[in-house]
Amino acid sequence: MKLTVNGAAVEVEATGDTPLLWVLRDHLDMTGTRFGCGMAQCGACTVHLDGLPIRSCVTPLSEVAGRRITTIEGLARDDVLHPVQQAWIDHSVPQCGYCQSGQIMSAVALLTFVPSPTDDHIDRAMSANICRCGTYPRIKAAIKDAAARINGAMGSVDQPAPGGRDE
Repeated sequence: MKLTVNGAAVEVEATGDTPLLWVLRDHLDMTGTRFGCGMAQCGACTVHLDGLPIRSCVTPLSEVAGRRITTIEGLARDDVLHPVQQAWIDHSVPQCGYCQSGQIMSAVALLTFVPSPTDDHIDRAMSANICRCGTYPRIKAAIKDAAARINGAMGSVDQPAPGGRDE
């Protein structure tokens, strides 16, 4: 089957019912996308399909042929991180980091469609992504910071509390 992943045409040998997650990880060695629950409940496997966030653990290969797939590996351009990735670093978002590629992919999709999100926009867009470490306040701050960077706004967003604890 022919796919376009991160802008590159690839061909994989897998059955049409193979979940996209396993094609990315096992056939294409793109291990940034994570297996979490296998039931589209946690968001760890989030990738973009034609710019929209999807859960790759339940998306069969047959549904993605001929469409654009973007993974966490495809966000940076010319060794420059996407503004969301940079904001994640600047705000020390990850603790264990397991869910973060899915979190980032959902945040990028949000900012694509809502360039200046409110707290409510962020809460709704990110509600399907679970972070067991509970870094939600830092995630929200990073999204706001990334939005400001993307929009070219001046000033900065409040940083997380020192010591990595959020109020």
